[in-house]
Amino acid sequence: MVFHPQPEPGQATPWAFPAPERGQLSNGLTVLRCHRPGQQVIAVEICLDAPLDAEPEGLDGVATIMARAFSEGTDKLSAEDFTAELERCGATLDAHADHPGVRLSLEVPASRLPKALGLLADALRAPAFPDNEVERLVNNRLDEIPHELANPARRAAMALSAQLFPADSRMSRPRQGSQETVERIDAASVRAFYEAHIRPATATAVVVGDFTGVDLDQALTESLGAWTGSAAQPRPVPSVTADDTGRVVIVDRPGAVQTQLLLGRVGPDRHDRVWPAQVLGTYCLGGTLTSRLDRVLREEKGYTYGVRSFGQVLRSAPDSTGLSLLAISGSVDTPNTGPALEDLWAVLRTLAAEGLTEAERDVAVQNLVGVAPLKYETAAAVAGTLADQVEQYLPDDFQARLYERLADTGTVEATAAVVNAFPADRLVTVLVGDASEITEPVKALGLGEVTVIPA
Repeated sequence: MVFHPQPEPGQATPWAFPAPERGQLSNGLTVLRCHRPGQQVIAVEICLDAPLDAEPEGLDGVATIMARAFSEGTDKLSAEDFTAELERCGATLDAHADHPGVRLSLEVPASRLPKALGLLADALRAPAFPDNEVERLVNNRLDEIPHELANPARRAAMALSAQLFPADSRMSRPRQGSQETVERIDAASVRAFYEAHIRPATATAVVVGDFTGVDLDQALTESLGAWTGSAAQPRPVPSVTADDTGRVVIVDRPGAVQTQLLLGRVGPDRHDRVWPAQVLGTYCLGGTLTSRLDRVLREEKGYTYGVRSFGQVLRSAPDSTGLSLLAISGSVDTPNTGPALEDLWAVLRTLAAEGLTEAERDVAVQNLVGVAPLKYETAAAVAGTLADQVEQYLPDDFQARLYERLADTGTVEATAAVVNAFPADRLVTVLVGDASEITEPVKALGLGEVTVIPA
């Protein structure tokens, strides 16, 4: 038998996050473009300055309904015809609303980009918002709400937001609105929200893909460049306060065989110099199957299929006063809720006392930095990250510099960041489970005041 020699690995190709070119159309629309040879499916992200805190009082969810209604017809096309034209282009169009604003996402083959941009521009320039379609979208949203309340993870997230933020803060309430507020939304309120906040002067378009053979300047000018509107200035970002006093809230689900865990508090956003170290430390704590939380709670104790820690930016501001959610999430079987929480807190206290190891830091850097070329293989992934940077008032080279800073972050710095992010005595703990089974074991842990609320 002849054995062929084992292939030798080649030299790694240097990689850096793509750098966009920034420009502006005559109507004030900001454009970021990024030529990616070989990416024949072009991704377009439109960032609209219509944050959730701009929704009128009592109409939480109107931004979500407006976002969904952008694809329900224009002054030229009915909802059915608009959808058919998108399909003829081989394009997909999605939209959603979140705390920073409304985002539209388009993907289309490069050869059909001009046509798809025209449809996207028409949706932004002259959406129809027909009464019957808005009513249908409202009913769809109302149908979603019971399913969200029945989902333990979604219910825990709602309860944590309500606990962290004051009741008059938009961040304390469901992002897509509650049944009470969504029921009030009609086509007139959607049109009013659109007229008040949607204009090219405060919008940004991110375009990523292979532009070979495409006159992108002409395509943008003839489509998004024809969108007109007032030259209103971007809205100020209101400050947000939060209460992360250590306490426990149990959302009672009688008979539940599992308990959903969500521990959280607020922390700095990506403008803060601690962000890279916080990302690295949080990954070591619970970013993957080999992280500390899973090693103890999953591998050693068998309480769970997995527990994750993460940092999620909620809202950023030009003056660097934004904030993020720092959280630990997972689920355990009901009888082991108390022991699992006890061991989770033991992990946090051990981390604070002993710190991370050099090996943990090295593996985290390799995983976070090494996976970047795969993570950004598609134009949509690059466009989404560039759009995130726009919404968070970050420089265009932020992501590229982040990987450099991650690689330069030491073990001591990462330890300090993750210990400060998850202090054992400053976490709001939400448990969705059977209160009759878990309340007393949780009280015995001394994690703070324990409150039981109905599901």
